[in-house]
Formats: sequence, structure tokens, C-alpha cells
Amino acid sequence: MRKVAVSAGLFCALISGIAPHAYAQSAWKPTQNVEIIAPAAAGGANDQTARLVHRLLQDAQLVPQSMNVINKPGGGHSIGLAYLNRRPGDAHNLMIETSTMLVNELTGKLNVRHTDITPIAVLFKDYITISVRADSPLKTGRDFIARLKSDPGTLSIALSSALANSNHLAAALVAKSSGADVRKMKIVVFNSGAETMTALLGGHVDAVAGPAVLAARHVPDGKILVLGVTAPQRLGAALAQVPTFNEQGAPAVMANWRSVIGPRDMTAAQIAFWDQALAKIVLADEYKKEVERNLADPEYLGAAAARKYWDAQYAELKILLSELGLSK
Repeated sequence: MRKVAVSAGLFCALISGIAPHAYAQSAWKPTQNVEIIAPAAAGGANDQTARLVHRLLQDAQLVPQSMNVINKPGGGHSIGLAYLNRRPGDAHNLMIETSTMLVNELTGKLNVRHTDITPIAVLFKDYITISVRADSPLKTGRDFIARLKSDPGTLSIALSSALANSNHLAAALVAKSSGADVRKMKIVVFNSGAETMTALLGGHVDAVAGPAVLAARHVPDGKILVLGVTAPQRLGAALAQVPTFNEQGAPAVMANWRSVIGPRDMTAAQIAFWDQALAKIVLADEYKKEVERNLADPEYLGAAAARKYWDAQYAELKILLSELGLSK
């Protein structure tokens, strides 16, 4: 896993030397309280990401006003997005967003389009693994691919917590890459990643598609076998020996990426301010440790690249969801 290296001294220099310049470089800066919206309940991954961004921005004194995190769960992120866009062009409101927004737009569950918001940054990407019980007849990703190709309906795949999410799409992309009929896949949806692993260990399902960090927690006890990861290269830590599906004949790369977005109609100066501030927090040791702990890809994309990434993801997901019969 590629890491961004920076010394503690350099980070301090960035905070003390560059941070004050950020305001001078931008014609805009916050003049009132800043809210970071988590479109989910407290304690979840989006909430944790929002609180990490909030804490790092405050610790580095990159924002000259007070800040707080506000939770707006429900409606497939529609409640959070409506709250974000209640004041177009008000850059005192940011939100953590994922591929969920694009999926819900494409499946007709959301009346907000990705062109109705302002992507500011892609923070990191969580890749997906396929795991089986240690005593499963499937021993490699190639075995999994062959089984999907021969009879996808005989292989039950557990995931959380909804159809068409990144876990489902990762498994579907592997199937598609192998030439399998993705519409015949047997998907079993659970409420949480913990429930999927309980079902797997209990022999109730054949495989689990879930975040890499979920699989990594269960690898040390030897009860599961991780067949592959939908990453462009191998991950680290407990999954260092797990090959990618690319290596095993299925060119499948899929991630649940976490972004920071703003409301529609933000000005170039507003985008520039947040672009500069967020580019600095990814240098913090706490940020790097959190990304590494989650076995995520720390590749950071600023505002211009984030917009291009969103557009590319929209096009890719549109095709995949259509093949799954899940698009509107």
C-alpha cells in the first residue's frame, strides 16, 4: 500500500508556516461557524471520518472559526444532502460522501444529482475483499471466479447493508470480469459486517464481500480465508499476502471512496480555501494512522481531480448497475 511519508518536523512547519498563508492565497475564508455533515448516525464510518476531518482542521488551526459535526442520517443520504444544499453557495457547510450518492442517484432512490453538489476532495478509498471459511472448497480467487462462471446461483455471497452498495458491486465486477451472468448471483444482505461474518462462520453462506478491514480482523484466528481484494495492488498488514483479483484473472477494481463535498454553486475562491486546508490535514500522523488502520488507499485527490473522479465513477457505475438490472 502506497503511503505518504512526512516527518513530524515537516508537518509542524507546514502548520506554522503554510497555514497562515492559506487565508492570503484565497479571497475567501469562513466568517461563521462551519458544519461538517455526516449523512449517517453517530459511530458509523461516515461519522468517524467527519470527526477525524473536524479534529484535524481544528488541531492545525486551518479554519479561523468554530466548527462542529452534525449528523443527518436517513434517506440514503438524501436528508444530509438536502441539509447541505439548503443554502447554495454557502461554503460554511461541508459533508462526507461516498459512492452511495452516485448509486442512489442511478437507482432512482435520490433526486439529487452529483452535478448538484461541489466535490472538494477524495480522502481515501476502502477496497473490498471476498472471504470464505477456512474449510471451504474454494481456496483461491481463481476458484471463486470459476464457480461464478459455471453456476453463479449456487454460491451465496453475504454483504451489508444494501443491494448495489460497494460490497455488492465489487462482487459483481469480479463476476462480470470472469464472464459470469451477474444477474444470477445469489446475494444475501445483512444489517452489518459483523453479521455477515457470523453467518459465514456458522456455515449459512458461502462467502462474504466486505471491507478489507473487516476481513483483516478475522484473519489472525485462522477461521477464514481471504480469496482476493478488488484493489489495484496488494494491501498491507494482515492482508499483505492476499492477491488482487487482477492477479487472478479478473481485472476488477472497486472501492468505497470517502469524499468531502460542498453545496452547489460554490465559488472558485471558496473551493480553493477548502482545497488548501484539506490538502494539509492528510499530512498529519493521525490521519495517516487512521487510513493505515483501515487498510485504505491514502491517495488524496484535490478539488479538480475529485470532480473528474466523480464523473468517471458515475459513468462506470451506470454501466455496472444496468448490467445488474438495478438502474432506474
